[in-house]
Amino acid sequence: MSPHLVDPQGNRASSPHNKDPLWVDLDKWSGLADHTGMADHNPPSYTLPEHPNAPDYELDDVLELTEPTQYKALFEETRTEIVSLLLERAATTSELAEALGKPKGTVGHHLNVLADAGLVKVVRTKRVRALEAKYYGRTARVFLFHKIGEASSESTRILNAAAEEIAAAEAAATDPDREVMANRRYVRIPDDRADAWGVRIQDVLMEFANEPRGGDTTYAMVVALYPTNLAPLPTPEEDE
Repeated sequence: MSPHLVDPQGNRASSPHNKDPLWVDLDKWSGLADHTGMADHNPPSYTLPEHPNAPDYELDDVLELTEPTQYKALFEETRTEIVSLLLERAATTSELAEALGKPKGTVGHHLNVLADAGLVKVVRTKRVRALEAKYYGRTARVFLFHKIGEASSESTRILNAAAEEIAAAEAAATDPDREVMANRRYVRIPDDRADAWGVRIQDVLMEFANEPRGGDTTYAMVVALYPTNLAPLPTPEEDE
């Protein structure tokens, strides 16, 4: 697999392997809206542009996951949700527990696992009455990973989780203007056109992920572009 990186805004980063920063082959990169992305064995260096929705604390641009403990730490559902929430701002254990609907002790355990793996850290403290509140943040805006170990089935995990969320949303739907929107199309196209569509889809996903935060409802967008085993129509017979 050839190397390529994408920044949190979905921009293709300039590198020796990518002369055009606005383009990337679909088979070179896979990214998630929570700002993780696949890397290869020799990721090029680059600088992320400034972004108005950056978190309220200092953090590195990129961290490539190289240790098994980092994969075990990140690719677990609750811990993935934690690092995603910390992209918005630094948060305490209590705030994360409230957002996740989990006990503080459980969230504290997951934060310790992430901290031990070097993925989160205490970015500031604040005195609250007689206690010192610790605010956690990510160590990098982008976590780059190889599709190995716990990350090897990440695409399946994402789609399964989305299917469960969609079923729950449809079951609880009361507002016809807020119904779930879902669709699917099968199209036989050349690989290079699939690559081009992959880039466009990722652009839309990252644009959505970087929307200014507001309102009372958290919306989700899930995307997938994949080859299938569907057989095409046979070649039409020529008229005699």
